[in-house]
Amino acid sequence: MLNIVTVSILIIIIFVLRHDIFSTFSNLTHVNALVLLALIPIEALNYHAQAKLYQGLFGVVGNKIKYNFLYKLSLEMNFVNNVFPTAGVSGVSYFGLRMRSDEISGGKASLVQLIKLTLIFLSFEVLLIVGLILIALAGRVNDVTILVATLVSTLTVVLTSIFVYIIGSRARINAAFIFFTKLINRIIHTVRRGYPETIKLDRVKANVDELHDNYKLISSDYRQLKMPFAYAFLANFTEVLAIYAVYVAFGHWVNLGAVIIAYAVANFAGLIAILPGGLGVYEAIMTAVTAVAGISVKLSIPVVVCYRVLNTLIQMPPGYYYYHKALNHRQEKTES
Repeated sequence: MLNIVTVSILIIIIFVLRHDIFSTFSNLTHVNALVLLALIPIEALNYHAQAKLYQGLFGVVGNKIKYNFLYKLSLEMNFVNNVFPTAGVSGVSYFGLRMRSDEISGGKASLVQLIKLTLIFLSFEVLLIVGLILIALAGRVNDVTILVATLVSTLTVVLTSIFVYIIGSRARINAAFIFFTKLINRIIHTVRRGYPETIKLDRVKANVDELHDNYKLISSDYRQLKMPFAYAFLANFTEVLAIYAVYVAFGHWVNLGAVIIAYAVANFAGLIAILPGGLGVYEAIMTAVTAVAGISVKLSIPVVVCYRVLNTLIQMPPGYYYYHKALNHRQEKTES
């Protein structure tokens, strides 16, 4: 059902943006195709960084996971997060399902995913500082740009602090998760009248206790997170680099700082967007912020649309393939 809704929304979005999309493809004859092809190795490096980030975090909690498996899983996660409009929640659930084994429990998989997201947010703080410096050196800093960068930085720090505060106490994390579980069960109960507790509270409490114990293991020595943090930074940098490569392909060496700040704001907006992958919202925010930072809207619209189209064509097919391969394998295993 979600796939049907997603495809329907995609058709509507394509229809609304048809002029920009047609303009983008017509402009492709005037862009540097070799530079556009650089998106492939850039995205490959991005998934390498994500796989190594996962591998490092699992190593901290005492598990050795094969690199190839984590690389494929990263592609699957991208597909799930883009297809299902749940602001990344589907990805967290799917990750726990794929990692389920005797050694990797739901609590441990959830913790790894949450720590990964935290490191991604924190490492982007470094990129934001670099972005502001680059804009300042170009003489493009204005009050709006500073306000936008400050809001994103503050939001990142606040969300991270709240997460650490909650997960650092067994009582707080239990209270938080049980509250949200009861709330979700109440919402589900309005549709499934015969199921007052779709999500079992006992199971949630067991997973949360384990999540807290594994967090204590990690927090006992934060130096273990040095390499995972470096790979989180690389994952962020390659995403920004991919967008910048499209600008270069269009013949414009724009200010990298403007792209960094626009990317940050667009991704935060995408977290609360209803549409899959933040379609429409992402493009609009990216264009607006780059305009404030000094890049013309006339240039940004075709560049952002081109990036989104090409990025989707590169990442979604392998993600779809490995996702359905994993589901088929799980079904065969269940039937046997």
